[in-house]
Amino acid sequence: MKTKRILAALLAVSALGMAQKVKSKKESEALIAIQGEKDPAAKIAKVDAFVKQFADTDFKTWAYTQAIHAAEQLNDSAKVIIYCDLTLESDPKSYDAMLSEAGELARTTRENDLDKDQKLAQAEKLVHQALEIIPTAPKPNPNLPDAQWEELKKEMLADGHRNLGMVAGVRKKYDVAIAELKEAVTIPAQPDPTNYIRLATVYNDNKQPDEALAALAKVPSDPRLAPFIDREKKRAEALKAAKK
Repeated sequence: MKTKRILAALLAVSALGMAQKVKSKKESEALIAIQGEKDPAAKIAKVDAFVKQFADTDFKTWAYTQAIHAAEQLNDSAKVIIYCDLTLESDPKSYDAMLSEAGELARTTRENDLDKDQKLAQAEKLVHQALEIIPTAPKPNPNLPDAQWEELKKEMLADGHRNLGMVAGVRKKYDVAIAELKEAVTIPAQPDPTNYIRLATVYNDNKQPDEALAALAKVPSDPRLAPFIDREKKRAEALKAAKK
């Protein structure tokens, strides 16, 4: 989520800074209103109204990206996917939308879903497309220092490998899931701590409790993560006890 928040902010600053593309004062005011809206549901409503009112806008991709992240805040999976698809219709190279949709599909697909294979295949396709684009992607804001952009790209690449790890986990291909999640915690300088928990989960699924506990030991103290850490610790300890 850190990557998405930072990137969304950069895209906002970059997009709204290109005043030459704004076609009217009303369009500019509507863009600023979307950017400034804090309530995610209200932001989505503003995006919908904006796209309807300014059908020929050059900021359609930007607006839909704002709606994606607002839908993520609401934990509304259906809307995340809808706005990802709209973003990709507007910009087929939007790696942000690719990663968001792939992550949502991987996170919400269940073993017994009738369309499981279709959704997981779509998630993989989107991730692989994003992983091809990101390494040479231009900075969303020209004022962003090169070193910071390189680290942001590493975080996004890590997001892609996390998504592939989740897909493999749903398929019970735990060796693949472990390899992908190890990439997710290795590529960026500051890995997402939740990826260590995901790694511990698939280690436990693969009956590797010692490795699971080692992964959990790398999660920084955070009350929000404590229940998930405790759950996987208990699973690992039960697996170890069963081996005795």
